[in-house]
Amino acid sequence: MSYDDQHEHNQTPKSKSNKSWLIGVVGAVIGSIIMFILLTSFTDMNMTLGESNDSNNTEETDNGNSEESQGQSGDSESESVNVDISTQTTEVVDNVSNAIVGVVNIQEQNIFGRQQQNSGQGSTGSGVVYKEQDGSAYVVTNHHVIEGASSVEVVFQDETQVEAEVVGSDMYTDLAVLRIDNEHVSEVIELGESDSLNVGEPVVAIGNPLGLQFAGSVTKGIVSGKDRLIPVDLDENGSKDWQMEVLQTDAAINPGNSGGALVNMEGQLVGINSMKISSAQLEGLGFAIPIGSAKPIMDELEADGAVTRPYVGISPMSLADVPKYHWQNTLNLPEDVQEGVIVSSVENMSPAAQGGLEQYDVIVEIDGQSIENVLQLRQYLYNEAEAGQEINITYYRNGEQQETTITLTSQEF
Repeated sequence: MSYDDQHEHNQTPKSKSNKSWLIGVVGAVIGSIIMFILLTSFTDMNMTLGESNDSNNTEETDNGNSEESQGQSGDSESESVNVDISTQTTEVVDNVSNAIVGVVNIQEQNIFGRQQQNSGQGSTGSGVVYKEQDGSAYVVTNHHVIEGASSVEVVFQDETQVEAEVVGSDMYTDLAVLRIDNEHVSEVIELGESDSLNVGEPVVAIGNPLGLQFAGSVTKGIVSGKDRLIPVDLDENGSKDWQMEVLQTDAAINPGNSGGALVNMEGQLVGINSMKISSAQLEGLGFAIPIGSAKPIMDELEADGAVTRPYVGISPMSLADVPKYHWQNTLNLPEDVQEGVIVSSVENMSPAAQGGLEQYDVIVEIDGQSIENVLQLRQYLYNEAEAGQEINITYYRNGEQQETTITLTSQEF
């Protein structure tokens, strides 16, 4: 037995008891300290969690209150605006839908129900009831919707069909005015101001895409652009001979929507849906005639049945549409003349005839302004000149530059 073993074995029972007691006290103290630390940490953690929950609860309450008071934070404001726009759009559609009608172009038929040989293809489009007066209601639509019709019918939302009178129509602005009995009219749309529209402003297009099967269809978008100039081919000869000033929108406008309403968020008519550019590479290029430029035409059609414009009395053709062979060999033009308008015919007793213009003359300037094609000729005459005004025309005849002055008269178109 070693010295250490013997020494421990020889300890008295009293010393062992004292040692055990001391160890117990120390253990109790250490345990108490550990329990105190754990309890304190647990309490602090609970307090922290409680404060976080209270904070979340407070935030949720604030968010709820902010929605009622139009929003305190960005998120709640965004949610509030979205709800308001959706509700407003629904209200707009409810308020104006009954003013949007179908317009049916009825063509002459023979006894077998076939189209007459010389009659055009009929169509179905849309229209907007914009005025009531003396027991009648007036509907605006597109010229191309009713063009060539032997009769026209207006179809209401409840499928009631009534015969319409074509009061007047204008090819250049693609507008037409119809008159019907107001017996079935329940809503007349309010006219807005297209000039005050902002790019990015929401708008709604309402009409009958692909015909009456989808009557009253609604599409929503924004004003994508203003004062767009779109060249169009009026006589369908493959050459652009007019330019329309239109609003651009990404609200879907499809065949059958023509003549329908483009409406702002106040339920006001701001445009007459007219056309779209369709391509596999393009989307959302729809166009409407601004009500600001349409309203004077509508008033003139109501009053006179036609639009009066300055009249020259020629049948024009763009030089670019004639083979270059004829530029020198038929028209004898100098090589530096690359643009202009050919006089293909002159009407008897017209201002052009009285001014000495002849067939095959090539107009290159009016009042010092270059005239490159038929589009520019008509834009100048119809937008800048007036009936009764004298204009100075510069032209080439047999290779020689000449000038003449003619006095414009007026003609109903």
